[in-house]
Amino acid sequence: MMGPSSQISKVLVTLLFITLLYYSYMDYNLYVRIQNYPIESNPSLSNTTSRTPYKAVTWVPCNINPLCDVTVKALLLDHTNYYLFAPLVTIMDNLIHISDIKFLTPNVISFSHVFIAIMSAKCISSDNLAYRRMGVVLFEIRTWMDDLDGHVARVRKHIKGERSEVGTSGYYIDGLCDALGCIALILGIVVFFRNNPPRRGYMQLPTEQTKDGLYCGKVGMKKVLKKLGFFVLQLIISSAAWNRYIAVFQDLLENETVTGGLEYERQNEILTSSFFYCICWLWRVVNIHNMLHFLLLAVFCDKLWEVLSYIQYLGFGILFTVICVTELYYIEARNFVFSCLDDTNKV
Repeated sequence: MMGPSSQISKVLVTLLFITLLYYSYMDYNLYVRIQNYPIESNPSLSNTTSRTPYKAVTWVPCNINPLCDVTVKALLLDHTNYYLFAPLVTIMDNLIHISDIKFLTPNVISFSHVFIAIMSAKCISSDNLAYRRMGVVLFEIRTWMDDLDGHVARVRKHIKGERSEVGTSGYYIDGLCDALGCIALILGIVVFFRNNPPRRGYMQLPTEQTKDGLYCGKVGMKKVLKKLGFFVLQLIISSAAWNRYIAVFQDLLENETVTGGLEYERQNEILTSSFFYCICWLWRVVNIHNMLHFLLLAVFCDKLWEVLSYIQYLGFGILFTVICVTELYYIEARNFVFSCLDDTNKV
């Protein structure tokens, strides 16, 4: 039946398709940029190459162009945060100078987006699909603010590109606030399923009969919590592995103590390799941020139960496959980079 709701659905599907095309286009351009222009991951080595810098050929200003400052974390970051939210954060900061507001520290922003996550969870727990969709929008605003706190921190410390300052207080506070936001979202989903238990498919396994004689078998909360618990466990595994690989690859490939020579050449060789780019792309898909985007998309489309059922076991298989491939590659990359030290000592 044609009508306003069907027209809106068509518009949303079209926007989703355009967004995916944009992400694919940016992925291709990122690969070309890495292959043809110096990465300059180490500031002390930014002038050691004779190749034309990327900022000299791009028509998009580097302060809003995510392709200018390529870092390990940027390569591992999900498409939405890297290609969409990060430039929007920079544009907003350029307009109203958020990073110049002294009392608006990164930690204040981090704690504030926890409250937005709670508001989002309240909406997502609603019986009304329109409210649940509003909750999805609110949680994406929370994610945008999560990008904002990192942006403000980097601007005030004069850091270019996406980087994780592992071990700092801001790193742990940001992680804590992200965890609280995720907990709020999951609790909102639990409340929604408690009030709106999913049904078994049509006439399958009828458990009760209504006054009208129609079967309406409902799935118990135990099964709901089991499927949701599996997804939460996947989020935890993804988050732990993703943060680990950001830390170890930053230490391996963006070590500022490197002042040139064979070690730097090997770092650059890994950063520009197609296989490393493919591994990073896989983490863009399976990292915790993208998994949350996928979950929110399911809520928005009112297909949450179907999605949770589909990835109940498949998600673990995909995650562990990506982790195993990445771990093996990291061991080989580490040996490749640091073996040059042994070669130097033998000379």
